[in-house]
Amino acid sequence: MSNYIGLIHKDTESGYGVSFPDFPGVVTAGSTLDEARIMAEEALAFHVEGMVEDGEAIPEPSSLESVMADPANLDGVAILVTLKTQAAKAVRINITLPEDVLERIDRFAADQGLSRSGFLARAASREIERDAG
Repeated sequence: MSNYIGLIHKDTESGYGVSFPDFPGVVTAGSTLDEARIMAEEALAFHVEGMVEDGEAIPEPSSLESVMADPANLDGVAILVTLKTQAAKAVRINITLPEDVLERIDRFAADQGLSRSGFLARAASREIERDAG
C-alpha cells in the first residue's frame, strides 16, 4: 500500500476539506477531522480504481518536502492518506489494429465515457473472465 499526501483545509464556516496534490481535482470533506480523514481514504481509493479501469498510470507519491515547497499548499495541513486498493501499475504498450477497428473502439469508448486504454483493458478482462468461467 502506498501513502499519499492529503492537505486538510478548514474554512471558518464549513467543515474540513481534503485535497491531493498528486491527484489534482480530487477533493473530499468531512464535518470533523476524523471524518475528513476517512473520507480522504475513500475518495483516494475510488479515484485510483477509476484510473486503473481507464488504463491510466497511477503517479508515484510525492514527498512531503516537494508538496510543501509549492506555495499554494502552505495553507493546508499535510496528512498521510493510505491508498487501500491494489492498484496495478499501468504499462504503456504499442499495438497494431486496423484503422476502422480503432475508429470503432474510439467511438464506443467515448460513448461509454472511457479512454481507449480503459476500454481495451475492460474488454480484455471480460474476455479472459468469460473464457476462464
